[in-house]
Amino acid sequence: MEASEMDEGSESRSGKYYTDGESSMSESEHQHALEVVFDEDNARRRKSSLVSSENPSLAQQAAQKRKTTPCFVHQLLGKTKPRKGQPALAYNEDRSLDKTSESQNQNVHSRLLTKRQLSEMAIGVRELSKKLGSIRLKLKVKTVFLLTKAHDSDLIKLTRNIAEWLLSTERGTEYSVYVENTLEHNRMFDAQGLVAQDPSYQGRLKYWDNDLCRRHPHLFDFAVTLGGDGTLLYASWLFQNIVPPVLSFALGSLGFLTKFDYADYRETLSTAFDDGITVSLRLRFEATIMRTQTAHGDGKHDLVEELIGDEAENNLTHKPDGSYNILNEIVVDRGPNPTMSSTELFMDGKFMTSVQADGVCVATPTGSTAYNLAAGGSLCHPENPVILVTAICAHTLSFRPVILPDTVVLRVGVPYDARTSSWASFDGRERVELHPGDYVTISASRYPFANVMPQGSSSEDWIGSISRTLNWNSRQKQKSFKEWEQQSLDKDSEALKK
Repeated sequence: MEASEMDEGSESRSGKYYTDGESSMSESEHQHALEVVFDEDNARRRKSSLVSSENPSLAQQAAQKRKTTPCFVHQLLGKTKPRKGQPALAYNEDRSLDKTSESQNQNVHSRLLTKRQLSEMAIGVRELSKKLGSIRLKLKVKTVFLLTKAHDSDLIKLTRNIAEWLLSTERGTEYSVYVENTLEHNRMFDAQGLVAQDPSYQGRLKYWDNDLCRRHPHLFDFAVTLGGDGTLLYASWLFQNIVPPVLSFALGSLGFLTKFDYADYRETLSTAFDDGITVSLRLRFEATIMRTQTAHGDGKHDLVEELIGDEAENNLTHKPDGSYNILNEIVVDRGPNPTMSSTELFMDGKFMTSVQADGVCVATPTGSTAYNLAAGGSLCHPENPVILVTAICAHTLSFRPVILPDTVVLRVGVPYDARTSSWASFDGRERVELHPGDYVTISASRYPFANVMPQGSSSEDWIGSISRTLNWNSRQKQKSFKEWEQQSLDKDSEALKK
């Protein structure tokens, strides 16, 4: 079954992840067309303490151009029929954006949605994920993105092999292959020698950098990673919004997310391009740093009052300072401070608890086997739509890990009276200091991670992976009573003979 059969009346090209439609909008304006926004039956926004701005003209253009969205998730979500009793998906013309100075080019963030809108978004992505897990999507691939560890000489050689195979005219399709710009003058990769093999390679071997991935993610039809789970996390970090389908060859240590054997790369890629792929949509979090607009340490302000009390309606208390989409976890810890951190947790505008610990780990189901596991959190199947909250070395006997639904907005803040600041990291990157009064908002992202899975894979594969890599519940089997009784009789017989 192809993706075009998922919904009646869909266009023949709906099975593609990316469309080639022309748009008169600029690059920044086109990003608005990628958003999925819901009917605003409830006009009340969340208490987010934001400086707001409006731009209805861009929203109207987005509604007219949404069929040309290069993000396959939102393209298919737009074709999804609403369930009975739910409003249809629509574009919101009243967009509250993050910053007054850069609001023209910013996307609407999921933390700005009402409870109903966030729930409908999560349910829509969840249902789409179930459909994608049971069908095969045929792609029209022209551009392939290659990612590997640029400092590993062995992996550089393997990356060159794949690039050479993709560029070969024997493929029948003239693929454009993007490799990291650091490989352009790498002696091991030998780009000049590769291009010298065939004149047609000259215009099809190209190079990417972080800025290109951030500004033009729709250029890539398909992504291939060579490495371990860390390499896959780096791919998620590069593609903060639109994520091309990512196929990963297992060349790392554990390999929870890398499902394909490099030795079979020719057959694997040929099957993916010719016969289609099965995609698993992995939940990502959107995390936004919120900076207090109040002088630090004045002792006159209370973070609880600002977020849930009477001061919550004052939209000048905090201002956003960067957003990140993460695949594993957000960690707020004590950083280089010698004392434990003090943080406060809020859930959906309500105070949850105070935490005295080395830190707090907020993990996705995918990240449940990473830092969350080391901190004593629960293992969680990646199809569960949840948020895992685990304290890191809590200075209490009663703080147990908790699991929350993915439809809530979580906030982790540093109280104004905290002795020291805390530090936040996002998938182990972009370490940022949080001063007293600052907090991080965490909610389900509109942009899940599209992980390509082997054909015929099932939920049992996850159990196999944790058993294989972590020796989960590995123990010598207890002997049966009968066998134990027989051994005792044999020992007694030997003792009598002596």
